[in-house]
Amino acid sequence: MIFLWQDDDYRALSLSGRVGFSSLPDQLVKKSVSQTFYFSILCIGETGIGKSTLLNSLFNTSFDDPVSTHFLPQVKLTAQTYELQESCVLLKLTIVNTMGFEGLLYQPIVDYIDAQFEACLREELKIKSSLFNYHDSRIHVCLYFISPVGHSLKSLDLVTMKKLDSKVNIIPIIGKADSIAKSELQNFKNKIMFELDSNDIQIYQFPTDDEIVSERNAIMNEHMPFAVVGSNKKVQIGNKMVRVCQYRWGTVEVENENHCDFVKLREMLICTNMEDLREQTHARHYELYRRCKLEEMIHRDMASIHFTFDCVNPIQSIHRTVFIRGEKKSWCFFDCCFVLFCFVFKSE
Repeated sequence: MIFLWQDDDYRALSLSGRVGFSSLPDQLVKKSVSQTFYFSILCIGETGIGKSTLLNSLFNTSFDDPVSTHFLPQVKLTAQTYELQESCVLLKLTIVNTMGFEGLLYQPIVDYIDAQFEACLREELKIKSSLFNYHDSRIHVCLYFISPVGHSLKSLDLVTMKKLDSKVNIIPIIGKADSIAKSELQNFKNKIMFELDSNDIQIYQFPTDDEIVSERNAIMNEHMPFAVVGSNKKVQIGNKMVRVCQYRWGTVEVENENHCDFVKLREMLICTNMEDLREQTHARHYELYRRCKLEEMIHRDMASIHFTFDCVNPIQSIHRTVFIRGEKKSWCFFDCCFVLFCFVFKSE
């Protein structure tokens, strides 16, 4: 038997010359740049609220816009994957759009998110898993479009977000915010945040544990929900082309922070926190799904099996039988693993 001894006290040593591990960050950057990044956005909101237009504006391109209708009998989800490149970074962006959300059915959305988790779990459980090259289709962020019409969130909004907040990072945004008077906008934002808090709906919070971005993220958390405007139309203002929405009463510049929160959303979603959204999806939402599914698989596989353990001592032999469908229903995952291990070991 080998005993390992570890001293928790570390000594700092000086090097007499360059070794080379100072290049580790550079190695990591080179490795990251050489691989493809995956990011998936789920857009939820009523038809005509500007979901597709906003995404075109965010990524400064023109995505395919499937024909939508106001008269779908149920929610329909469309998923399209695009390959984008900026400098040397390759991004495979999947956009999942909802059509017919007015049908008051959120279950197809929940089922779609779970299906992506399930696909990842099945790949992970393969004997020869290839997660390195796996096309990650898990939803990393949900842009939840809130209608500017009305003075509060609709019941459908509250129910849907509550069903989703344990499955996906939710960023609530007010669509077509140029239809709200500037004097009323802050009150509307406050009302939305109050209702989310009152209904215990957990939205994504920009992380404040990284000192590099903590101050900026903390400020942006106070601006939620973002009031945004998107446009496919560009006009020349001064020396540059600008995305605008033109009305009889004036012009709204999409990237003018005095007009809307579009720049704030783009900065927080893409420039600053895209990697954190990916990490939160894996470490929080997927891990919750994974743990529940593994527990479910173990309970299902063991449900009809009776385990008998022989505990022999000098006085008597004690026989114990454990029925999974009997009284012992509250076992944790590790209890089940231990029993399964004992059963396999005994059978051998």
